[in-house]
Amino acid sequence: MAKKTGQVIDFASIKATMSDPYKKTFQIVDKDAKIVNQELFDTFSDDQLVDFMKKMVWERTLHEQTMNFSRQGRLGFYAPTFGEEASEMGSVSAFKDQDFLFPAYRDLPQLIQHGASVTQGFLWSKGNAVGDDYGEQRNWFPQIIIGAQYVEAAGAALGIKKNGEKDAVSFVYTGDGGTSQGDFYEGVNFASSFQAPAVFMVQNNGWAISVPRYKQTAAETLAQKAVASGVPSIQVDGMDVLAVYIATQEAREFAAAGNGPVLVETLTYRYGAHSSAGDDPSRYRTKEEEKPWFDADPLIRMRKILGDKGLWSQDEEDKLVEEYKDSFKASMKEAENTPTQSVVDMLKTTFEEPTPQIKADIARFEAKESK
Repeated sequence: MAKKTGQVIDFASIKATMSDPYKKTFQIVDKDAKIVNQELFDTFSDDQLVDFMKKMVWERTLHEQTMNFSRQGRLGFYAPTFGEEASEMGSVSAFKDQDFLFPAYRDLPQLIQHGASVTQGFLWSKGNAVGDDYGEQRNWFPQIIIGAQYVEAAGAALGIKKNGEKDAVSFVYTGDGGTSQGDFYEGVNFASSFQAPAVFMVQNNGWAISVPRYKQTAAETLAQKAVASGVPSIQVDGMDVLAVYIATQEAREFAAAGNGPVLVETLTYRYGAHSSAGDDPSRYRTKEEEKPWFDADPLIRMRKILGDKGLWSQDEEDKLVEEYKDSFKASMKEAENTPTQSVVDMLKTTFEEPTPQIKADIARFEAKESK
């Protein structure tokens, strides 16, 4: 047998270039509020630009007020969204009422924008079952299990296809840490295998609780994780609300047209703690690391754009913030006045047809609750 005389396969070169197609981050307005794609920017009307700003101010105010409620002990679990306004409002605005939303626990703002009420968002955080009753809305309750919503969204997408719906998709969110979960890969692969209309959103906010993005996966971009399953993907500036909207809108159109799923990675940042449970970001990241992201704040960027066009002022924003705060306080009062679910009601809704054991439990608790 002849000896191999040299390298036949250049794995180093393959590794060095396999992420190249995904490194050019899609952007319309850069961190300094300079328009880098005038043609696409001009497709937005002044009303649309103002509407995006209003939605981002709404989300930031919701975050601030919800944190206040949490500190007062009036809520249960809450995952802050401070810094992710462009990623969340830009993406959810691209979907339609007939699309199925599968949120993670950090996605209450999208859930509310897609039809749920603020009161329901608070009730979900408080653990009240009414918070998960969306009626005819195509919403699913926020998933606590990391990545599990990807499998659920893939199943819904297949259902859309089998039902013959022509203009509907399922869409789902996870963070950067979620892409290292098995459910992420299973959901993407399943949807791709059946060419089901799903849009997979990955909000790369830099941290999986206290684990930095670079430590929990060696992939150079998260967008490229979809490619092995035959799913096209793109990396977007997640602090640029206009770029997020355009990328998500086109991903939705592609999937709804019967071309199979798409994955969109948004580069954003979680300014605060992972959750209201009290982790301290200063223990695992530095001010020097945070500064460039605070400089890229999506609201600052949009204020500059709108201010230059004479479409926005600080007085207008301050007035809007107060209006939002008042509405959130009213929603909290409504949530606090909503009755909690009884044990009997919980048991009666566990299965469509209660098992013999559950029937016995229902009778036992009915006797207790009647006293």
